[in-house]
Amino acid sequence: MSDRSSVAAVYVQTNEPDSNRVVAFRRATDGTLEEPVAYPAGGAGDGVPHLTSQGSVILTGDGRHLLVANAGSGDVTVFAVSEQGLELVQTVATGPAPKSIAEYHGLVYVLNTGAPSLVGFRLGERGLDAVPGSERALSADADPAQVGFSPDGSKLVVTDRGTDSLVVYPVAADGLLGEPTQYPSAGPTPYGFAFTNGGTLIVTEAFGAQTGKAAASSYMLDDESVSPVTRSLGNGRSEICWAVVSQDDRYAFTTNFADGAISRWAIEADGRIELDDPVAAVAVEGQPGLRDEDLTSDGRFLYAIDADSQRIFGWAVGEGGSLEPLGSWPGVPATVAGLAAG
Repeated sequence: MSDRSSVAAVYVQTNEPDSNRVVAFRRATDGTLEEPVAYPAGGAGDGVPHLTSQGSVILTGDGRHLLVANAGSGDVTVFAVSEQGLELVQTVATGPAPKSIAEYHGLVYVLNTGAPSLVGFRLGERGLDAVPGSERALSADADPAQVGFSPDGSKLVVTDRGTDSLVVYPVAADGLLGEPTQYPSAGPTPYGFAFTNGGTLIVTEAFGAQTGKAAASSYMLDDESVSPVTRSLGNGRSEICWAVVSQDDRYAFTTNFADGAISRWAIEADGRIELDDPVAAVAVEGQPGLRDEDLTSDGRFLYAIDADSQRIFGWAVGEGGSLEPLGSWPGVPATVAGLAAG
């Protein structure tokens, strides 16, 4: 990740219906956050607390751009990232209710959820240019949660809560998607996911928001198929929705929306996962609201939104994946969603 921008900051979106904004928190060397600065996004959120989004705010792989999905106005905002802050480059229409964005080497796919679909773009200095012929409708009964590229960019994955499945598209050199293959999820309500560098896919399972039923599964992707490795391993918590993987590929951290806990999972070289600690950290114990999370590119710090307390929480990542609290910071509304850590 040495090619990434060196700007140290945490970014979230306000998801406000009148004018969506990005709130940027500068990060000190010890991981603590400074007073936030807000930037208009040129679009509108849907104004609903607890936006059902995974990856609605992302940094590009080189760290030079921040992409933000505006669920209310049906577009995506492109910001240029620099030491001076954020500069609005473009706001481009994508489709109704975009809620997740994926980027690989300048190829961008946006997941629209109003009329479930995918649409592709190429990212340049002047913003996003549509890839002709890239729009793909999802199935009529789809309820998609997240879109993401495999580590080598050869596949695009969508978690579909409506059909309890993983939908995998091959990605051609011209950026177009091939015919999808649908694989059954190991557990119900597949939600957020993250890849290891080696291609292990970790997927959270919300089990229809049943109390104490949160789980995660792992899969291996190869050229031909997606194969489950660990099936639906529970953590005893509730409403698990987001996942990130540590820089060394040894741990996954998942947030449990309903009870304020972050769980830690150990990842084996063969793709197996084990529950390492169901409560590796907490925002507000037993309180709902813990949502989007991200690790800094150097893997030293983990940050997460707690929407109900309207704060950003942070932890230092230590040996064995331990999480040491850094504190929490106000400055976001109850509609806050999406988080990217530079």
